[in-house]
Amino acid sequence: MTTRGTRSEKVKRIFQQFDANRDGGLNRDEMAALVVAVNPRVKFSDEQINAILDEVFRTYGEFIDGEKGLTYDGLLRTYDDGAGDVDRDFDALELELNDDNKGTSIEVEASSSSAVDERVVESQKKQRTAAWAVSPNHGIVFDDTWKIVDDLEILIKRLKAKQAKDGKFKADNFDAFSDAGWSRELGPSSEISEKRVFWEESGNDYAALVRELGGLRSRADGARSREEAFDGHMAIGRVLYDHQLFKEALVSFKRACELQPVDVRPHFRAGNSFYVLGRYKEAKEEFLLALEAAEAGGNQWGYLLPQIYVNLGIALEGEGMVLSACEYYREAAILCPTHFRALKLLGSALFGVGEYKAAVKALEEAIFIKPDYADAHCDLASALHAMAEDEKAIEVFQKAIDLKPGHVDALYNLGGLYMDLGRFQRASEMYTRVLAVWPNHWRAQLNKAVSLLGAGETEEAKKALKEALKLTNRVELHDAISHLKQIQKKKVKGNGGANGEGVLVIVEPSKFKTVNEKTTLRQDLANALQIRMFQRITRLSRCDVELLKKEMSEHDVPLSYSGGGVPEKSIRKPNLEEILRRLLNFLKPETFQGAVKAINERILSILDETGSGRVDLGMIYAILAPICSGNPDKRKRVAFDALLWRPVNEGGSQIKRADAVHYIKLLRAIYIPSHGVSEMLEVHGEEDSSTVSFKEFLVMFDDPDWGFGIMSTLVKLESGDRNRHGNCVCSVCRYPVIGSRFKEIKSHFSLCNQCYSEGKVSSAFKQDEYKFKEYGSEAEAMKDKCTCLPLQSHNDR
Repeated sequence: MTTRGTRSEKVKRIFQQFDANRDGGLNRDEMAALVVAVNPRVKFSDEQINAILDEVFRTYGEFIDGEKGLTYDGLLRTYDDGAGDVDRDFDALELELNDDNKGTSIEVEASSSSAVDERVVESQKKQRTAAWAVSPNHGIVFDDTWKIVDDLEILIKRLKAKQAKDGKFKADNFDAFSDAGWSRELGPSSEISEKRVFWEESGNDYAALVRELGGLRSRADGARSREEAFDGHMAIGRVLYDHQLFKEALVSFKRACELQPVDVRPHFRAGNSFYVLGRYKEAKEEFLLALEAAEAGGNQWGYLLPQIYVNLGIALEGEGMVLSACEYYREAAILCPTHFRALKLLGSALFGVGEYKAAVKALEEAIFIKPDYADAHCDLASALHAMAEDEKAIEVFQKAIDLKPGHVDALYNLGGLYMDLGRFQRASEMYTRVLAVWPNHWRAQLNKAVSLLGAGETEEAKKALKEALKLTNRVELHDAISHLKQIQKKKVKGNGGANGEGVLVIVEPSKFKTVNEKTTLRQDLANALQIRMFQRITRLSRCDVELLKKEMSEHDVPLSYSGGGVPEKSIRKPNLEEILRRLLNFLKPETFQGAVKAINERILSILDETGSGRVDLGMIYAILAPICSGNPDKRKRVAFDALLWRPVNEGGSQIKRADAVHYIKLLRAIYIPSHGVSEMLEVHGEEDSSTVSFKEFLVMFDDPDWGFGIMSTLVKLESGDRNRHGNCVCSVCRYPVIGSRFKEIKSHFSLCNQCYSEGKVSSAFKQDEYKFKEYGSEAEAMKDKCTCLPLQSHNDR
């Protein structure tokens, strides 16, 4: 069996290596040498070194022995707090454990296990298994537990050998992907495996292991004391977890929880197991129990709190609750300022909810502490790109790739950045590198096709699209192929540009006329399309507006007071996230995360202008109501009821006119920014104290110029924006027309929703004025055509 040195022994060897004057402490020069040596690929400036040393000597002041510097116990504590990775540093320094710590003599020991003939026991018991086993706080305590562990190791070794022989044992390399910062240990995350093992669980060999495990667990339960039984189940769980037998590990950790319900360790490890198995809600519950036990245990478990906070945050992210996760990452970073993983996770989560400036700050702090943190560089670059700092983002993406050449996320996101900048050739190179690492990445294959098309390499783009089609059968791929065919046809006719696209012109709005009132105005459509896009991202169009009413009636919110002394039913953003989760409970976690990001960027950023982290819940309900699903009249009624629900109007049947005006202006500022923001800045005379009824509110709401009259156009889009018009394609973008079709009555060309709203027209149809007629479906167009034909025939007679 391969042996590993204990954690404390590795730290001691590192300490001895850099204690040059042998005075039992690491002074600033010796610590500087250590920092540089364990980060061989990083070039530190003197300023960076001094800042790191200042932070270490300030944070661990209790372990500073005068001029001698940081003691061995202090260095051990820095690793315990997650400031470094013991195994990585030990390997980077190419150190070896002292010979007297390496047990080599073996003997055969009796056992009741069926593995008795195979088990060998090293003379140094504490070197027979992983480093955790001899940890003073988390290791094996009782001698009989060692026997159980030895038997279990043999059983697992036997299963692995049989499955490997049958070709059932699989291990995938995950080194190319971003590390979630997962803390597997109670202490630093030092044992994150680069390989994920997949066991075949349906065969007889695995069933035999489960039976044998039952026997080992019975031996643990039959121990002389409750403490020894707990020790046995924890050890069984740890060994199983290390071998990635997570389901079986969970059984042992849950049994340990039953034996000692107030102990932090079994809850933490059960949470880890639940998370790896994709059971995020149960993982969160176990981490909350671990947190409760740690806080109740006082100083005994205090140093473990950062790790619990980190894993609790990760479990919440697994549920899509990113705003809530941010809270726990912040707590971890406050408790341990050098916890670079907590800072990275905080930055990534803030980026995930659209708070880019705060994300950049957290990620830069993580990189300052750990300059070779490739994942932090990747997310920092993404945040910089979101803030339009593109050249700097390219540099940071490149740094991430230099640190980890096969970093899929960095390569893919850099490809997207190049696409946004119109540097299509470079983009296609990035996607090619992604596919070299992950051949089944269909999005990379599709984006490669798009970038090749942008670069004018149409034939290569077609090949890439066909490859993407082999990987997935999504409808957008079929549309893209149809689009390519249309471009090819146009190119053959000689009307295309370099990429087969016709030269287009942007027509000023005044030259776009409508045939009748049923045809949507260009600017109204542009605004409605933006709102519709927001509906799709947030999936609020699938949320029944009645659910908002139910939330108001069933969940009471305590009053709070704003700076002006006005009572409000305000809540913190993480609490709002919980409400949104109930409203959008049909969404997958990653989709819900995208919805929260959109709501945070578009709505909460305006409602929380001061950055207090609190928002007026009644106003939130009123703003969401118009874009939820349901009858339009019902949506307006719920918006009015939400305003009535607010403390300033509660108890009556009318709302203050000033409240209604403020609400309408907020609606326009959020959903029609081109008009609304300037309106929000207008200063009016004395506050109007009059009230308005629901009927009067409707008049204000439906006003096309100063209200939210755009809602009628939005409702039209909701009912028909998936309609296809046969083989009809847009004369500008060449994509199939989906939604409304806008036909120009003189030149008879057709535009899709998007091109019509943007005023795009092919230069082949250049006119002084354009008149359009809107068709909601192909049936309408056919009906119009049929009614025109008889009229023409009658006139001919």
